[in-house]
Amino acid sequence: MESTTPPASPATPPLVTLRNVSKRFANGTLALQGMSLDIGEHDFISFLGPSGCGKSTALRLIAGLTRLSSGEMHWSGANTGQTRSDRELGFVFQEPTLMPWAKVFDNVWLPLKLAGNSRDAAAPVVQQALEMVGLSRFADVYPRELSGGMKMRVSIARALVTHPRLLLMDEPFAALDEMTRIKLNNDLLAIWREHRFSVVFVTHSVYESVYLSNRIVVMAARPGRVIDEIRIDEPYPRGEEFRTSSRYNAHCTAVSQSLHGALHGIDIDH
Repeated sequence: MESTTPPASPATPPLVTLRNVSKRFANGTLALQGMSLDIGEHDFISFLGPSGCGKSTALRLIAGLTRLSSGEMHWSGANTGQTRSDRELGFVFQEPTLMPWAKVFDNVWLPLKLAGNSRDAAAPVVQQALEMVGLSRFADVYPRELSGGMKMRVSIARALVTHPRLLLMDEPFAALDEMTRIKLNNDLLAIWREHRFSVVFVTHSVYESVYLSNRIVVMAARPGRVIDEIRIDEPYPRGEEFRTSSRYNAHCTAVSQSLHGALHGIDIDH
């Protein structure tokens, strides 16, 4: 497989731009303060930080599931609400959130169904999405017949069936055993490299963030804010050789030190 290096700062406009974004909830909690970030084409960005640091809130702001309290967010150079199609964005939640009464095919078809695509017309695209996640033989199976890892694969297929430009993932593998998690990490990277969408991935794991990402955004809590951004300048594909290398350990150490600063509210100045 051809080796590629992580994308550098894009010469073209970012896919999504956040500038000084804050979110205060109705109860007065300041969940996010002054967040600025560029999400480039084919970026793989991880949000890393302690519970309550605003990682999931930032993800929901990008998705348009909650409103900004202040600041600006732009999608490809224009206001997100004005130009972004819902089909340009996919969201994978912590839980698979599958319809238990519907078979795997119908769960994956759902976004296309809501967009007005008939079951027959959508069938080739749904099948392609299932093939991407290795579940082409399970289209007629109910979620209750699947393992936790397979359910999460269905959720990823559903998010990818519209061929989004940006995939948002909120701790999708946190509840899985370590071997399943490693396997899904590898499969996600393979799909990302082939289909060249961008990813914003929320995790609590230093090791997962280093393995997956070309950029890690470290956040501190109370109020949630970005205190560091770390580039992982390592080529893809990544595999066991990278996981066991001194380079990987060095990156993990640097990110752990930054996260330690986040836990103590220390802003990092490179």
